[in-house]
Amino acid sequence: MAKTELFDESLQQAALYFKVLSHPARLAIINYLIETGSCITGDITEELPLSRTTVSQHLQELKDCNLIQGTVEGAKVNYCINAIGLDEIILVLRNMASQLEKSKSCNC
Repeated sequence: MAKTELFDESLQQAALYFKVLSHPARLAIINYLIETGSCITGDITEELPLSRTTVSQHLQELKDCNLIQGTVEGAKVNYCINAIGLDEIILVLRNMASQLEKSKSCNC
């Protein structure tokens, strides 16, 4: 049994989100997609100082975590933000912030 399985599913999912978001290239991709609304893989490659292969790997990580989605258009893939995935991250952070507010009454 992996040690992560000792924690509840919501914590495991939160850890997965934060792991995927821990790379600056992935954050740059998310920011670019938010700014542009959507784009093709080639457009993203022109925006980052990384090879097409490396950008594709980062896109796949984001897609696997449901933070972006892509549709095939001919030989290219059109990527955009998956708002549901980002909303889930926001919910995780809001829940943590709420717990923090409740615990501010203790003096540590």
